[in-house]
Amino acid sequence: MNSSMEPGEALRVAWIAGVHRHHPGEPRASYVTPWADTPLWERAAAAAVEEQVRRFVEVTGGAAGRLTPTQRGQFVALCWLGQMYRHFGDPKPGYVADWAQLPPWQQATDIDIFDALAGHRLGAFTPPPTGGQPMGDNDVTSLDRR
Repeated sequence: MNSSMEPGEALRVAWIAGVHRHHPGEPRASYVTPWADTPLWERAAAAAVEEQVRRFVEVTGGAAGRLTPTQRGQFVALCWLGQMYRHFGDPKPGYVADWAQLPPWQQATDIDIFDALAGHRLGAFTPPPTGGQPMGDNDVTSLDRR
């Protein structure tokens, strides 16, 4: 994380980059809202998930980098789901969809987020050679994330 970034901001930057890279067509404006315009609850959620990823990498001694791309993305997605329950109590089912129900662009973006955050922690993080291809091809509309 850049020392001038606020907690959660690196996650948001990685989310926006992933949306631009993987989203088919024009993404919703709310998907690419700059950090300065991100709602406070979403900033808090991003900060919590960012910290969870960083701590996970730390407590595994960097071995988390050996996870498959799908496992890395699933970790980010599960951390985000926890924040949805925390901030909304009883969120809409689409807001807490299982990994297999997420659209491929969102799965790929979650993988990118883990890699970006782990790379900040590990310095020269190198993902396994399996690539960052997400699983599944369901196209479920989901909550504006990160």
